[in-house]
Amino acid sequence: MVRVTLVGAGDIKYHYTELLKIKEKKVELHLNSIAKALKDSDSELIVTPDRGVSFEVAKKYKSFSGKKVTALAPLSDKRWGVKHIQSYLDETQNGKKIVDNTIDTLNWLEHDSTHNMFGDVTLVLGHTLGATRELCGGYYLYKLFGGAKPEAKIAMEKVHPMISAGSRMPFHTIVYSPFVKDSLPMEIEKYIEKLGCKVFYVKNSKELSNLLKKLGK
Repeated sequence: MVRVTLVGAGDIKYHYTELLKIKEKKVELHLNSIAKALKDSDSELIVTPDRGVSFEVAKKYKSFSGKKVTALAPLSDKRWGVKHIQSYLDETQNGKKIVDNTIDTLNWLEHDSTHNMFGDVTLVLGHTLGATRELCGGYYLYKLFGGAKPEAKIAMEKVHPMISAGSRMPFHTIVYSPFVKDSLPMEIEKYIEKLGCKVFYVKNSKELSNLLKKLGK
């Protein structure tokens, strides 16, 4: 079993239909197949409960009887709060909540930096400003946790006690190729590899499912 953190576009129509020129019906087919692959690979999901592709995949995953959806939300944030995402935290499907449990990420600034570190693997469903920030921010902290920068080494539990990136397997990233125009910048990939992690590219849901099953062994 692999805990998969999802990152991707908040505005589905703009990103996938207008920018990537994928027809709406085709986008829907992709979302269904991704959700099915995550369920079939016995993966657990970690998402920010908000508008966008990650929560849409989580809803479809649960409709396929997916195992578990964990929400990340800064419940303790006193500055902006979580009122604007409360409806997603409370959303139900067939009488059951989409979200099985919630991790308090303390405040929105820390949330963005630690978002993809509560899982084993990050699944990239689009290159956006937010997704890129979450991906790179997480790997930078991972670098500090691992001692790659000894003078600034920090312990994961001091950032958040439930961060677990790298605790069970290398902290890999999977990029769903149909949802991106280009690969990650070469420099970013090399820094990730320098940390002992890998970037995998999958062309379809079958490759995604097979890879997650392999990583979960």
